Amino acid sequence: MGIQVISRDGQPEYAVVPWEQYQALLKAAGQAPAKSDEHSEEASALAPEQVALPALSELAHLRVTKGIAPEALARNVGISPAYLAMIESGEREPGDAILRALAWHLGVPGWSQPS
Repeated sequence: MGIQVISRDGQPEYAVVPWEQYQALLKAAGQAPAKSDEHSEEASALAPEQVALPALSELAHLRVTKGIAPEALARNVGISPAYLAMIESGEREPGDAILRALAWHLGVPGWSQPS
């Protein structure tokens, strides 16, 4: 397999596999094959309307529910625990990159932003 391993702080964090091998892994796990970006643009365009996104004010609750320590989440996202505490308290509003990283590490599709 042509796997690329991406490390952070000397520890393996991600593995990147070729698309065909990824599809074979999904099949072996009994899951439906994933669609490529070309074929899922229409589905992606509909997703924000169909998915109820959690509010950013629910960050601390989501983290606690998932059993993730604040220090671990902050380290994984690439921010300080103090900054995470400010985000959780509503004192700071993170940028898009941090929001995406938080959503990724908490396993949620995204955040709803107040208008």
